[in-house]
Amino acid sequence: MNNPEEETVQLTHGAGGRAMGELLEKHVLNTFTRKSAGEIGLDQLDDGATIDLPGEGTLVLTTDSHVVKPLFFPGGDIGKLAVCGTVNDLAVMGADPIALTSSLIVEEGFPIKKLDRVMASMEETSAESGIPIITGDTKVLEKGDMDGLAINTAGIGLADKPISDAGMNPGDKVILTGTIGDHGMALMQYREGLSFKTELKSDIAPLNSLLRSASESGDITAMKDPTRGGIAAALNEMAQKSNLGLTIKEELVSVREAVSGIAELIGISPYEVANEGKAIITARAETAREIVEGLRGHPLGRNARIIGEINQERPGKVIMETEIGGRRFLEAPLGDPVPRIC
Repeated sequence: MNNPEEETVQLTHGAGGRAMGELLEKHVLNTFTRKSAGEIGLDQLDDGATIDLPGEGTLVLTTDSHVVKPLFFPGGDIGKLAVCGTVNDLAVMGADPIALTSSLIVEEGFPIKKLDRVMASMEETSAESGIPIITGDTKVLEKGDMDGLAINTAGIGLADKPISDAGMNPGDKVILTGTIGDHGMALMQYREGLSFKTELKSDIAPLNSLLRSASESGDITAMKDPTRGGIAAALNEMAQKSNLGLTIKEELVSVREAVSGIAELIGISPYEVANEGKAIITARAETAREIVEGLRGHPLGRNARIIGEINQERPGKVIMETEIGGRRFLEAPLGDPVPRIC
């Protein structure tokens, strides 16, 4: 019997917010002593890590586990999510993805037709991104020991100059590549059977082609993909790591009408739910508009815009200027309010 006073892992510990940060700080980061093979390692809690290759550039490595529920949803499935999530983690670090791995953990009794569907989706997304899946592993657990299917992917890429999520400077502009909340709210609408005049679809997409030209400009100072915890978690993490303030304008953040409607209906902020096809970019003020125009020339970046700037007003804090003229802190959520979204 479990001790009722024993500390246990909760769902919020895996939801990308403050609770997960506390779990990692207390029980993971303090345990390992060898945590880097380059400039960016485990302590930096970036989207991946770097390995120095003298004379060859920098190798970027990332890994991701996927337990989304349900496995199939409007706009995507666990297979597409597995490929895109790993490709995007490499892309926001300024890396050109080279290859992926794929490891499957499957529950006994899982339908082969569903497995085939997931594999076909991974192949299609691998082809779309141009990144091969070159090795993997498969394990099967007894029925009831897990929930259907989980996928772990890892990816490697090369970067001439890696981009961290902590490199922004005072005066930099904050760029958002599109609308927010699409993925998390699409899953919520589908799970709960919520009726709305527009059916939402996840924004899952591989961002490597969108971000390649932007990162080559040399004027990008930081990048991050706002997955679990949404842009609220991502912006706060960037502000805290750089010890700088960040101000955004509410009127400049694009939110689809259907996302706003469902968010209001269920009492969840679209700023706090996951995106799987968007990126946050900070760039030098003098070239930010040029970068936005370049992003808008790509199908995945047509709604890109500058939403704010970096300052020293409130180090480590994010301030939102509201549409009615007020100012408030945009706090990092305890965790993503929509569980198992990736």
